[in-house]
Amino acid sequence: MPNPKRRHSVSRRDKRRANWKLYIPTLSICPMCKEFKLPHFACFNCGYYNEEKVLKTKKEIEEERKRKGKS
Repeated sequence: MPNPKRRHSVSRRDKRRANWKLYIPTLSICPMCKEFKLPHFACFNCGYYNEEKVLKTKKEIEEERKRKGKS
C-alpha cells in the first residue's frame, strides 16, 4: 500500500478537518399537532404526514395491547 512520501503540515491537516462541522437540523411545524418535526418526515408525536395518518403513536400501540390483553 502506498504511504505518504512527506509529512503533512499542521495547517494542511487543520484545513482538511475544517469541514467537519455539526449543524442544527432545520425543523418545521406539524400542521396537525403543532409540534416540531423534520421536514419531509412523518410527525413522531401524532403520526401524520401531509395531513394523512401514516404511523401509529406509542399511545395507540399501548392502548391496542391493553385491549388485546383484556379480551
